[in-house]
Amino acid sequence: MDKKELLTNKLYVVIIALICSILWGSAFPVLKISYDKLRILPEDIYSKILFAGMRFFIASILIFILVVVFLKISIKINKQTLKSLLILGLLQTSLQYFFFYNGLAYTTGIKGSILASSGTFFVVILAHFIYHDDKMNLKKTVGLISGFLGIFLVNWGKGGFNLHFSFRGEGFLIIAGLVSAFGTIIAKKLSKEIHPFIVTAWQMLLGSIVLLVVGISGAEKMLEFTPLTSGLLIYASFLSATAFSLWYALLKYNRAGEITLYKFMIPVSGSFLSVLLIPNEKFTVYMISALVLVASGIIFVNYKRKPIGNYKKSQH
Repeated sequence: MDKKELLTNKLYVVIIALICSILWGSAFPVLKISYDKLRILPEDIYSKILFAGMRFFIASILIFILVVVFLKISIKINKQTLKSLLILGLLQTSLQYFFFYNGLAYTTGIKGSILASSGTFFVVILAHFIYHDDKMNLKKTVGLISGFLGIFLVNWGKGGFNLHFSFRGEGFLIIAGLVSAFGTIIAKKLSKEIHPFIVTAWQMLLGSIVLLVVGISGAEKMLEFTPLTSGLLIYASFLSATAFSLWYALLKYNRAGEITLYKFMIPVSGSFLSVLLIPNEKFTVYMISALVLVASGIIFVNYKRKPIGNYKKSQH
């Protein structure tokens, strides 16, 4: 079975898409544990920015190695393209992960994995205004209502009619989702002109350099790594490089909607892994209900029924 056959085989497509989503979901408990082991306090903004910069710098190098050594693709870009990639890097890596890393420090891994899914729903809204062939319909509307209701519900307090919402925590994660949505629109446009792996590697590299410069200039002390925290950093970098590479490989041979619906596994895996790996994190009725609503919303907004003719053709 060659690469194209592997990436178009329905069973393997589902398995690879779920692996990507589980890898992304695992980032939430890994980062929470990293903060604890590195003794990074919630208010220590610069140390978190520095850690984020290290992660995505390593991830970008891993993707560059993949592109040059294994795919034999040139990574050269012109000045105009570099400018576009810098803008994307500032948005998709620098700004998004500034809000994401700092927001996650003020909330739980379960909440973080659910709230981070807001980016999927913001993309649907932006696409309605940007693309003439990607307008809202009843299915997407139901998905958005389900998703945002889940995001609202996950912030519901234990005592009844009160909201447990912190702008620096949950608010930052929702902003990160919005920034991610804008970045996704720009990345989609650039990926039509440049290989998606090249787009990902360059924007990660450029965005991570900004994070590193800001983090180093503001941090009171350098992060002190142990074998455990070094392993967590390498794993976080690996999951980003692997998941993005596999995901874009799937996008090359499959319709976006057919694989994006499997992103429902990101909040599911992120929540369950947080409960499993982080002490004192546990599900509540509100969180389970929110998780079901958000996961259902992701499936609704991305699911596209195959035409009968295409389905029959795919069976031969």
